[in-house]
Amino acid sequence: MTFREPLYLWLLAAPGALLTLWVWQVLRRRADERRLVGERVVPVMERRPRFGDLAFWAAVGLAAICCILALARPVGRISLLQRGSADIVVLQDGSASMHVTDVAPDRWRRSVQFLREFAETLDWRGDRVALALFAFHAAPQVRLTKDPNALFFFIDHLGNQPPFSLEDDATWDTNIEEGVSWGLKLVDVDKQLFGGNKNPKAIVLISDGQAWSGTVARAVATARARDIRLYVVGVGTTTGGVIPDPWKRPPLRAALDRESLMQIARTGGGQYFELGRESDRTIASKIITNVRRRVPVAQEEESAEELYWRFLFAAAVFLCCGALVITSRLELSWLAAGVLVAVFIIASTIR
Repeated sequence: MTFREPLYLWLLAAPGALLTLWVWQVLRRRADERRLVGERVVPVMERRPRFGDLAFWAAVGLAAICCILALARPVGRISLLQRGSADIVVLQDGSASMHVTDVAPDRWRRSVQFLREFAETLDWRGDRVALALFAFHAAPQVRLTKDPNALFFFIDHLGNQPPFSLEDDATWDTNIEEGVSWGLKLVDVDKQLFGGNKNPKAIVLISDGQAWSGTVARAVATARARDIRLYVVGVGTTTGGVIPDPWKRPPLRAALDRESLMQIARTGGGQYFELGRESDRTIASKIITNVRRRVPVAQEEESAEELYWRFLFAAAVFLCCGALVITSRLELSWLAAGVLVAVFIIASTIR
């Protein structure tokens, strides 16, 4: 604890001297009582208060000390160890190949199930998550946020199929490079809006690996250069299946491109996971644990808290306790005068 106006502490000499005088008066009172007991003989034992009227003046002295300490503006310095946090951008593939039903019920709905499990695995104590969908173009859904309700809202409204229509030719062209680039843009926009932070950042890519356009290596290298790790979650099977085509064109099969996804994860400094090999909760926990390993153990933050009001409250308590032992009208007058002066000072300060 420190004082912002330490000059006022010199005023403590006055109540200190009065309390010294009070102790001397108490000792005199005790000596008079002992002498009185030896000189007087009464049929019953007399009971006398230990301090008598002096208790009120002790309360006044303690209240004065508290008021002077309040004038000195005491400040409590508090050091808190804040747990570090992580920023995670989730990129969900929404291209035409995600309609394949080689995993139940299909790749898209299987990915959404994992998304929900991933969101439920996070403890949301400082960690932030963003969400973006991509096919040929990316469609950001949620910026980096600490609010789990925002993410769960979009997950609940992703529906039974991707928002990119199969009738749109762009849906048939998966551009992982565009998705990763938009993940980096979400980080940049957050930095522009709220300033930078030291949170470790990671991108979680959920895809079947059917990348028919874009130079993935270029986007992954950019993320790695910015120390943003890339974790890949594969969905689908190597056997694959036929993409449903509303135009009845020759069937086009889509299979899980495991090798490409593993290469993306290695180049991005992360890890590759595959839905179905382990439980969704296990995969989500491993990703979150790996990301959080890069979080600083603790970040010390110092804050200051004004304590003057506590001393004023203590002064009021001392005066109230002193008022309970008042037996003299003179002392009651002193108390009333002190209360009026305090009210006047407070009223003038408010103006």
